[in-house]
Amino acid sequence: MSSSKTLTPLAPKREIFGWAMFDFANQGYTLLIITVIYGDLFTRVIVADAPDYRLGNLLWSLALAVSYLMVVVANPVCGAMMDYACQRKRYLFISYLLTVVTTASLYFVEPGWLIPAMLLIIASNFAYALGEGFIASFLPDLGPRKALGWISGLGWGLGYIGGLIATAFTLFFLGDVTAENYATIRWVGPFAGIFFLLAAIPTFIWLRERGSRKGLPEGQSLFSAGVQRLQATWREMHYFRDLRSLLVSIFFAMAGIYIIISFSFIYGSQVIGWDEEVRVLMFVIVQITAAVGAIGFGFIQSHIGARTTYIITLLLWLVAILAIWQTPSLTAVMHQWLGVEWQAQYVFLFAGVLSGLSLGSSQSAGRALVGILTPQGKSAEFFGFWGMSAKLAAVFGILGLGLIQWVFGLADAILFCLALFVIAIITLLPVNEQRGEQAADAWQDRDASE
Repeated sequence: MSSSKTLTPLAPKREIFGWAMFDFANQGYTLLIITVIYGDLFTRVIVADAPDYRLGNLLWSLALAVSYLMVVVANPVCGAMMDYACQRKRYLFISYLLTVVTTASLYFVEPGWLIPAMLLIIASNFAYALGEGFIASFLPDLGPRKALGWISGLGWGLGYIGGLIATAFTLFFLGDVTAENYATIRWVGPFAGIFFLLAAIPTFIWLRERGSRKGLPEGQSLFSAGVQRLQATWREMHYFRDLRSLLVSIFFAMAGIYIIISFSFIYGSQVIGWDEEVRVLMFVIVQITAAVGAIGFGFIQSHIGARTTYIITLLLWLVAILAIWQTPSLTAVMHQWLGVEWQAQYVFLFAGVLSGLSLGSSQSAGRALVGILTPQGKSAEFFGFWGMSAKLAAVFGILGLGLIQWVFGLADAILFCLALFVIAIITLLPVNEQRGEQAADAWQDRDASE
């Protein structure tokens, strides 16, 4: 028997483009606020505990961890409510507006205002992370299983292109992350908010809401219905054992990825000691290679399967982390054996290429594999579990690295990432993609017969 998901028609091109444009829009937030600009600004200017910035790094970790813990609680419940009421687009719009407003409000933070800065980061990152799960729940509706890899890859690829455009504009017009330039660089918040506001408009114009709203039993609220639905699914989660194993793998992989997203440019500044032009070059390299990795591996997935593709991307991460950790040693080896007079900051760019390819491809492949193993009618709920797993991983990873670097320093704490990706590969091994698809199809057939 052919599955309904296998026969899901490919959505119109403009709808797929509209869906992918949300990735284009929100990647500007990730890069400008979390990775490239504001994280560095927070640690070195707002907290400013030179020379090692350990307090700044710890407070930054704490703010992100709190926001992700909030997502862990909210995402699955919101997902169940959205599936029940068929209101995914409305919830997405609310998270989008909240992200725009709180991100733009970062402009008002002054150096030394630790609590206001942390509260705004918590609020904006909470809203952004919720929206990330909400938009992903539309993926299974956009085409048959074999198409989900390239559709997801297109979204991630456009995302990195959007991030490149947004951050290049910011670096060119707003200048360096320094206390002397604070009056100008503080505009990064409003710019990130406005970029998100405008770039996501095609999403709300073209993306369709599918499904039918269920009537609420008398005396029951949407919240209680969502919680009840979530509890029922959680009790039967053993039925989706392949999806369950995948979510465990995603937990460890995303813990490592969030560490890289949150600390890579801090690492370059504090450990490698790069110049501003190398910092900019690293950003460009990572964005381009991440887009190439997401789109390229998305098409490869159509031929070799989502699980195999995902494993390859995790192995690529192991090589990338080793390259980051061993950058000073690689520099010394190249000087001794090859007579090359490169500085460590230029050798670090090689690690950036590997990290970029890993970053885009692994997140895209993981998202697509969740979509493949998810039954129709439960996409928001199951992607709520995906969001919960990813954000709980962010709390674990970022706080773990923050505490480890507090004791050992940031240079050696990066080995924590290596261990996380090794565990992610081990926990993925029991996943059987075909068996997981059959479980999703059987669940759909059972729901249809009820």
